[in-house]
Amino acid sequence: KILLAEDEPRIAADIAAVLKASGMAVDIVGDGDAAWFAGDVEDYDAAILDLGLPKLDGLTVLKRWRANARRFPVLILTARGLWTERVEGINAGA
Repeated sequence: KILLAEDEPRIAADIAAVLKASGMAVDIVGDGDAAWFAGDVEDYDAAILDLGLPKLDGLTVLKRWRANARRFPVLILTARGLWTERVEGINAGA
């Protein structure tokens, strides 16, 4: 079961379609609050997390999951170009 946290509906739908075609179950959320809650209460095999989520940014979501001992693998999606932001994601537990 995969958690997909992406605020752009078309991108979320495209990613989910590929995952579902591969036989995976996918839960889609569109903001950081929903992502944090879902990842904290559900048992996911992995998450795909956009850093630019509304309400609560993806990096904060990831840090909160790790602080609550949520250890599923996380793949970060971002349109941000700075390498320092990528390093922050790795340091936060992606």
